[in-house]
Amino acid sequence: MPQVAVNGVELFYEVAGDGAPLVLVHGSWGDHHNWVPALAALTRDHRVLVYDRRGHSRSERPPGQGARREDEDDLAALMETLGFAPAFVAGNSFGASTALGLATRRPELFRGIVAHEPPLMGIVADDPEARPLMAATERLMASVVDRLRAGETAAGARQFVDEVAFGPGEWERMPDRVRETFRANAPTFADEQGDPQWADLDLGRLSGYPGPALLTKGSESPPWFARIVGRLGGALPRAATYTFEGAGHVPHVTHPAEYARQVAALVAEGRRAP
Repeated sequence: MPQVAVNGVELFYEVAGDGAPLVLVHGSWGDHHNWVPALAALTRDHRVLVYDRRGHSRSERPPGQGARREDEDDLAALMETLGFAPAFVAGNSFGASTALGLATRRPELFRGIVAHEPPLMGIVADDPEARPLMAATERLMASVVDRLRAGETAAGARQFVDEVAFGPGEWERMPDRVRETFRANAPTFADEQGDPQWADLDLGRLSGYPGPALLTKGSESPPWFARIVGRLGGALPRAATYTFEGAGHVPHVTHPAEYARQVAALVAEGRRAP
């Protein structure tokens, strides 16, 4: 089981394929397996690094309150230690927030960024259209965290899946292995929510990132994600946006071929850049 010690933790990782270096950063609750549906397409033309973020599945879960900045530092150290710097980086959800956060501090590590629906609610807190939409989600997420901290792991995971992320009945439709991953990684989701900076990003510093970026959203996702994508697109000087029609929060799972095509297009643009 390949593991590497970076930034004070042991992280599980896998590398496959050959070509342009591509790092995939998973979101909350999940792990490197989330990328499996798209991996066959992505590894044809890319050398792909997947890993479990700290506190998830096969990676170490250190005690005490964590912070997204630690995930950013883990990503930087992993890329440098394994020879993936600079690389193209694609992140989903909290993984997208992690990649964008690192880009504000270490832009030299990136050749391009693909970010799908980062839950950066803080950057649209002043948006009168987004505020009421986010408030309902925030109440549900607070209820989930309360259940997790009360030890009701399975109930909290089910509520997140059915009421926040995917829709009614989706928990029961998930394979057993996926449900078990949600249960195993639930404590880390509660920890992420305890970081007071988890939903924030310095847009001024992000505007200094010079490389290409693709910001994506799903047509079936909560509409406040579109407000976040729009705000990020206004900050990044070389950003394009794309909507996965018929998809929600995990297009690399539900629409893997289309997702891989969009990543490949961003990589091609980045390789053309001087």
